[in-house]
This record gives sequence, structure tokens and C-alpha cells, in this order.
Amino acid sequence: MTGRLKQSSPALQFAAFMLAFLICALLYFIFLAAIFPLISGQSLLTIQRELTWATSNSQPVSPKVLGYLKLTQFLYTLVVYLFPPVIFAWLSFERPGNWLRIDRKPRYLPVILALLIMLMALPFVSYTGDWNHTWPFSPALREAEKQTEALTRTMLIMPDISSWLINLVMIAIIPAIAEEFFFRGVVQQLFIKMMPKVPWLAIVITAICFSAIHMQWMDFIPRVLLGFLLGAIFYLSGNLWLSIVGHFLNNGLQVTMVYLYQIKVIKTDPMEAGATDWYLAAGSLALTIGAVWILYKRTSASDRIYTSRKDDFSDNVESIGK
Repeated sequence: MTGRLKQSSPALQFAAFMLAFLICALLYFIFLAAIFPLISGQSLLTIQRELTWATSNSQPVSPKVLGYLKLTQFLYTLVVYLFPPVIFAWLSFERPGNWLRIDRKPRYLPVILALLIMLMALPFVSYTGDWNHTWPFSPALREAEKQTEALTRTMLIMPDISSWLINLVMIAIIPAIAEEFFFRGVVQQLFIKMMPKVPWLAIVITAICFSAIHMQWMDFIPRVLLGFLLGAIFYLSGNLWLSIVGHFLNNGLQVTMVYLYQIKVIKTDPMEAGATDWYLAAGSLALTIGAVWILYKRTSASDRIYTSRKDDFSDNVESIGK
């Protein structure tokens, strides 16, 4: 069954991928409506109401409700973001791992550079977030953002190291793998194949899609920047594991900082950090550009995913006469 869409146009492949995405999303919502109430003994709407009441009245959320909340979040990430790219790559290409660019072990230096890029970009990303928050959003949207923040705080309640490890897996590791498979592994590759003369535009469009699907508009710009950096890392290195590592660092650092605040190792709440000074943002931007340039210079032309590296489309040609 593999290789069915290998010779199809990128536009047709993208349509097939979107179909896989919609089917997986539909299956997830069917699970929420029909199966989840049988597991939990109550509907998701009832759980959401209890959660909203608890967060609105500054009351602790019961461990049972918190557990169900994390279960639905875990399944959402798995079914909606990880399954579609895996299914699409498996059905479309004879070597799905090669097409997704996960078949090679990354070298140490590119991994270090990818981590440095994401780490050094944080002050500039934070600065753009401060600016994004000054936009004239409606009161209803600001209230929705407050509810989202309250939900996030609830998810990040970590009284012990085991809860930190669970959140690290659920909020950092699994989303990093699933979202990078989805956006950089499939969406970005197909966009670049549809517009090969302007690959950086395809990377920007992918980053916009990545930010928009989270539907957190007061953090739209910083998430676009993070998506662009992850896309640049993947584009320049030709290895999806590097963008996964960078994505994990960003999410994992946030989870860890919140945990350290909760156990009183640090005094400043990372979710209520003050405004970033412009000179720190400028320095961050300069260092990030420098790190991206070094990554470009340190990766060989054969590593470049869209220049000289052969992909699954050339398999038939290579197999002639063998």
C-alpha cells in the first residue's frame, strides 16, 4: 500500500494529507463524544464546567479531573498531530522515514547549534510577545486568553518531581515530535515543493499556519517566530530531529521553569515575567542570526533538504537495472 502518492503533484499530496488530518480529527471528536463519557463516567462538558468553576474561584482542581484533562490533551496531540503525518508518509512513499528526514542520526554540532538558536532567540521572542499583547484585541478575546492561561496553569500544577516528569513528556516531548512531524515534516516540505523558487516564503507560511492553529492570538507573533526558526533549522540541516530537539527545548524549558517556581527554587513566576528590554531583544536577534548562519555554514550541501539531497521521488530511477 505504500508509495501510492509518490508520483502525484505536491498539491494533490497536500490535499491527501489534509484529508488524513480531517479524518483523524473527526475520530478524536467521536471519541470525546461517544467513548470518553464511558471511561470517565461524565461528559467532557461536565468536566470542563467543573474545571472552569475551580479556576474562576481559585479552588484546587481534583486529581481525577486533572487526570482526565491530561488524557484528552495527550490523545489530541497523538491522534490529530502525529497520526496524520505518519499515515500520510507511510501510504505515500516507499521510504517514509527518508521522506520525513528522520532516518539519519544527527551530528553533535548541528544539535548544539539548534539548541543555541532556540535558546538565544528567547529574549527577542519575548519582546515580540510584549508587543503582540498591546494590539487592540476585543474584551471577549482577552477574556478567552485569560481562561486559556488559567487552564495552562492548571495543567502545570506540579507538586512533586513525578508530576514534572509527566508534564515534561506530555507538554514537551510528545508535542515536539507530533507537531514537528506535522508542520515541518509534511506541511513545510509540501509547501516548498509547491513553491520551490521561494522556499523561505514557504517556511514563513508554514510558521503562520503553526501559530494560527493554536488559536492564541495574543501570542501569535512570537509563535510565528518560533515556527520560523524551527523551519529554518529543518530546512538548513535536512534533519527533522534537530527541529524536534529545538521544539522540545522551548517547551521543556517553560515546564521546568514553572516547576522550579512552584517548589520555590526561583522567585519569579515565569508566566508573569516583566517586559523584555529592547537592547536584550536586539542582542538576542543578532546572536540568533549568527547561530543560524553558523548552522548554514557547518552543514554540507548534501545535507540540504531541498538542494542536492535525493529523496523518495528518485527511488524508481535509482532502482532501474538493480
